[in-house]
Amino acid sequence: MKDLSVIIVNYNVSYFLEQCLLSVRKAAQGLQVEVFVVDNNSVDGSVEMVRRRFPEVILLANKDNLGFSKANNQAIRQAQGKYVLLLNPDTVVEEDTFVACFGFMEAHPKAGALGVKMMDGAGQFLPESKRGLPTPWVAFCKVFGLSALFPTSSLFNRYHLGHLSSEKIHQVDILAGAFMFMRAEALEKVGLLDENFFMYGEDIDLSYRIKEGGYEVYYFPQTRIIHYKGESTRKTSVNYVFMFYRAMMVFARKHFSGRQAWLYSFLIQLAIYLRAGIAILARAVQHAFPIMLDGLCLALGVLVGEKVVPNPFSLEFSPMWAAYFGVWLGAAYFSGAYDRPTRLYWLLRGMLWGSILLMAFSSVVGIVGTINKKHLLVAVLVGLVGMTAWRLLWHFRQYGHWRFGEQKAKRIAVVGSSKEVKRAALLLRQAGAQEPVARLEPQHTPADLRQIQEVIQIYKINELIFCGKDLAVSQIIEWMVQIHNRAVEFKILPENSAYIIGSSSKNAPGDYYALHIEVNLLNPYHQRNKVVLNSLVSALLLLAAPVLIWRIRGKKQFLKNCLGNLVGLYQWVGLKATATPDAKPAILSPVDKVNSQRISPMAARQIEVVYAKDYTPYDDLTILARNLAKLGRPAQPVRVPHAEMPVLR
Repeated sequence: MKDLSVIIVNYNVSYFLEQCLLSVRKAAQGLQVEVFVVDNNSVDGSVEMVRRRFPEVILLANKDNLGFSKANNQAIRQAQGKYVLLLNPDTVVEEDTFVACFGFMEAHPKAGALGVKMMDGAGQFLPESKRGLPTPWVAFCKVFGLSALFPTSSLFNRYHLGHLSSEKIHQVDILAGAFMFMRAEALEKVGLLDENFFMYGEDIDLSYRIKEGGYEVYYFPQTRIIHYKGESTRKTSVNYVFMFYRAMMVFARKHFSGRQAWLYSFLIQLAIYLRAGIAILARAVQHAFPIMLDGLCLALGVLVGEKVVPNPFSLEFSPMWAAYFGVWLGAAYFSGAYDRPTRLYWLLRGMLWGSILLMAFSSVVGIVGTINKKHLLVAVLVGLVGMTAWRLLWHFRQYGHWRFGEQKAKRIAVVGSSKEVKRAALLLRQAGAQEPVARLEPQHTPADLRQIQEVIQIYKINELIFCGKDLAVSQIIEWMVQIHNRAVEFKILPENSAYIIGSSSKNAPGDYYALHIEVNLLNPYHQRNKVVLNSLVSALLLLAAPVLIWRIRGKKQFLKNCLGNLVGLYQWVGLKATATPDAKPAILSPVDKVNSQRISPMAARQIEVVYAKDYTPYDDLTILARNLAKLGRPAQPVRVPHAEMPVLR
């Protein structure tokens, strides 16, 4: 029997998984440890990376995304350890974590599970390290924000047990699924993870069942881990809201009954609609705000034009001006004026095209013959001045300089040996980032911390990179905690890795430096063009349907596909062999360009990678032209590569 079985479920986070496994390898020393990686059909090279760099790992490569519970159970059934650890791939464990947890569990035979002190990528304590049972009252306080208003209250913040010190050992109700160190004997008694939970809620359910089985559950802060929580969680997304709260409803139906179950379900339903509504509204305001500011600038331009140009078009015809504003702002939108990072050229291009369209329209139609074109010119010029001014002010507030288009200058310091510092500088150069302005070679003494703090102050450092080959994880975490400077971001260069990894907070996505590869299909400009192309092609196909429909197999489905594409429910050409979950169904794929029935899954992926990287609307038109007879196919779910990590290797 092994001392410990470590189980990591991975899905498209190869760069974090690599760092996690390096830390696991160090923490396993002194114990008999087996490590499982269950890969849920990643397409980012995770499987190949594990086979190449970690031959000691037991790799289970699934052909589908089974979800968190099924994938963990798959490995637990093969595990031979006295203890089982469920560990997220976006974590880094200290060198003594496994030994410390093992020792505590051995000294406390009634302990069925424990969790440790989790820190985010900025060195801040994660309150979900210890949680209470989500009863109706606890759920009510969390849903309506009482927990956030009274973070240390034993009455209002039982969800995160805010009244309990984060520095002391406590018995708790619920552990986080990112790190669950459990006695195998307890799992045999209470059962494995409930597979009705796909992604969220399974940790709550399992912790609850372990306590109900007569075991104790502990929060154990004597060792720490980094959890780049934002990498796997998008808490502001509507999808997350629905998935998380529906998981809570599954938990309630399973463990509560009678009036308590009804009340819990009511609160959860309320939370779903409340949080989803807030998320949708926040996103809408975020997207609409710059457009509204530009509209105000154009309105100012109209007022100025009325003073400058004699006999201008009367402002009483406000609906017509609204139409003009719509053309200007629409042209700016499709030109990319509201994409990030912002470029003034895109704004100028959009306003120019909008003005050309308006001039042509006013000349041809004659419905606005009374409008003075000089007034239009003054309006757009003054509007452009205002649009440029507020963008410059926003840019200065965000980045501290007036050089529009340039982000905040990175002032980077690297802590590590001379060899690793040079490697970090090379990776930064390859990634197109600034090179380090300061380099430190620590001697693992208290003076090192003072030296780092002095360097941060003198050189105005805003990013600190730690070399994982030279520094212990425990030392890195301690320095992150002690430095405690919101202006400084932390990253780690793992041993022999091509990535420099970090995250600025628990709600920010994981960040990394690597060789940058442009993927056209992920560019908002091309994405908008693809949507417009789908609708235009659908309209043309519907007009030509009396002629084309005789060549198409599945005539009824063809009409359904045309209507679905016209309103944006489907897309004519999309990716099917590459992976991520939530995109529109597609009728054709880039593989249809080859017109071969004998395409291996690997070859299909490569074809789609090339399509995504070099995408233009012409590619879609070519595929459609070659496959007119297949346009009556049923639409199939499509998967689109993550913007933050292209599937290009």
